[in-house]
Amino acid sequence: MRKDQSAQLASLKKSVAPYEKTDRTRSIKQLINTLLPLVVLWCSAYFSLSVSYWLTLLFAIPAAGFVIRTFIIFHDCCHGSFFKSRRANDIVGTITGILTLVPYRQWKHSHSIHHATSSNLDKRGIGDIWIMTVNEYTEASSWKRLYYRIYRNPIVMFGIGPIAVFLLQYRFNAKGAKRKERMNTYLTNVSLVVLYGVLIWAIGWPAFLLVQLPIVFVSGFLGIWLFYVQHQFEDSYFENEDEWSYVKAAVEGSSYYKLPKLLQWITGNIGFHHVHHLSPKVPNYNLEQVHNSTPPLQKATTITIGTSLKAIHFRLWDEENKGFVSFKEMKARLRNPKRVAEVLTVHKPTLQGD
Repeated sequence: MRKDQSAQLASLKKSVAPYEKTDRTRSIKQLINTLLPLVVLWCSAYFSLSVSYWLTLLFAIPAAGFVIRTFIIFHDCCHGSFFKSRRANDIVGTITGILTLVPYRQWKHSHSIHHATSSNLDKRGIGDIWIMTVNEYTEASSWKRLYYRIYRNPIVMFGIGPIAVFLLQYRFNAKGAKRKERMNTYLTNVSLVVLYGVLIWAIGWPAFLLVQLPIVFVSGFLGIWLFYVQHQFEDSYFENEDEWSYVKAAVEGSSYYKLPKLLQWITGNIGFHHVHHLSPKVPNYNLEQVHNSTPPLQKATTITIGTSLKAIHFRLWDEENKGFVSFKEMKARLRNPKRVAEVLTVHKPTLQGD
């Protein structure tokens, strides 16, 4: 890490440090105001089956929102930022992981790698969404290009993705996983079999599927979407290892997703993703305060629900012009590089001293 970057990081860390402390009372309150509504909405969705399935979906959609909020608690536990006690984080993280279908230690491991390598073009592949550069794509085989195009298709990524990731991928350990990680995945899987088995025994598998499937799909879809737009937006930042900066990766490579207050609450302030990437030890309930009290962090790219929809068309990272392009724009670049360079000229926010 270069001296100027180290000085910047030290200065920002000093500003953020007061907000890294956990508040046990607030954490417990968040557990209550998240898990209790989730249970109530799930039960309401089940009992409404005898009235109308449209009414069931009316309960299932907000229930999916509370699954996302449960995942944010899980996410904080993975960073050790929800409780001061490591044991408490491990226990609550494992339980909330079961409820959100994600093995605690498996995800904790891959997510820590994501934080250490975010926006680094030389360290892609673990804990992130697959991104190819224009040069990589043009040099790839026809089969690899086809596979990548299928992977980046919105229907596949946001439609099939939630089922493939949450129901299938997370059920298996990565090659070389350590014993604690493997055992935690097994514990999660067994717990899911028991939990789902009891529910199916109690209400029958048709009712269970009619309630649980839309909740899993909607929460999975929204979860993948949030992760996607928090790192893939118009003014994003990606660099190779020799030019990569941890500070820039946090402030310029992570967006501030400005959501309506209700959605901000449901998503546990994760829209302040630039703050989270700078300091993962900040509990989710302190992220907004850090953003508001730290001027350099307010320079992060702000996206809204409307502007974030542009990200659907982002397919490849153009290293030459420092921006995302669609497959169509990539072809145009090959035909007329000068014109596309003009179109892709971006004005990124910069930190003082850069």
